[in-house]
Amino acid sequence: MKAFRIHGYGADPVIDTVDVPRPVAGDVLVRVAAASLNPLDVKLQRGYMEAFFPLTFSYTLGSDLSGTIEAVGDGVSGWRAGDRVVARTAPTSGGALAEFAVVPADQLVRLPDTISFERAAGIPTAAGTAWQALFEVAGLGAGQTVLIHAGAGGVGSFAIQFARQAGARVAATASGDGIAIAERLGADLVIDYRNQDFTKRVSDVDVVLDTIGGDTQARSYEVLRAGGFLASIAAPPDGAFAKAHGVEAAFVFHSSDAVRLAAVMDKVAAGVEVLVDRTVPGRDAVAAFHHQASGRARGKIVLTNGW
Repeated sequence: MKAFRIHGYGADPVIDTVDVPRPVAGDVLVRVAAASLNPLDVKLQRGYMEAFFPLTFSYTLGSDLSGTIEAVGDGVSGWRAGDRVVARTAPTSGGALAEFAVVPADQLVRLPDTISFERAAGIPTAAGTAWQALFEVAGLGAGQTVLIHAGAGGVGSFAIQFARQAGARVAATASGDGIAIAERLGADLVIDYRNQDFTKRVSDVDVVLDTIGGDTQARSYEVLRAGGFLASIAAPPDGAFAKAHGVEAAFVFHSSDAVRLAAVMDKVAAGVEVLVDRTVPGRDAVAAFHHQASGRARGKIVLTNGW
């Protein structure tokens, strides 16, 4: 089969021909119909996440996938060949950007016929991260105000919609055509970060979802109300700095969870949009990876099984 792989930290990803993996006890073999890239894939390739996710090379990139079950390993019940599924593999395992992938059976979620493989592949990490950050970590609720940085990105686009559905008021930062995207997704206020200072546009915010880090994270404390919450998926916040501003802060380390994934799949089935930057065949994986690394993607980059 074809697989999109790296052979070391910092090595350019390449498309290799490798053996089809075999499912062991508790696993299933999925024929991948679609998979998506995440910023995490770029960080893994560059070695930025080695302390958290040490890789064994050669390593097949990708954690988000959808497809049909090809075979089941020993001890697997409730699943059979032909079932439509969506899943997120552990970052240390990867394997999604290939024609076949082995997935633990307890990480599978059934994919309804109403959601295409392409849409489904864009959901697991981005939507799961947004949900975990907003509700499980920051405790966002109805009537509160949230500031979402990079509202036209993969995580931000889901976060806007989830927050609005929860009854929160949503402010988001964006630029260029991302401004119209964030508005269409439901943001009440969209701030053009290239031309406007978000600290002058919002105040007394209950929750900030930081997807940028650095100076953006540091300045976000200024807009939070006393007792507010900063949830960052970009970099661990400085606890002392947060305390000095009278707020709470936490780094959201996204964890795979089939229960959470099933919940966000229900949201998508009920009308949440999966923002897709582009859909390309697997044979264009190298160009797709470089576009992901550029940071200019509007939503998800999805690769189909056209190797």
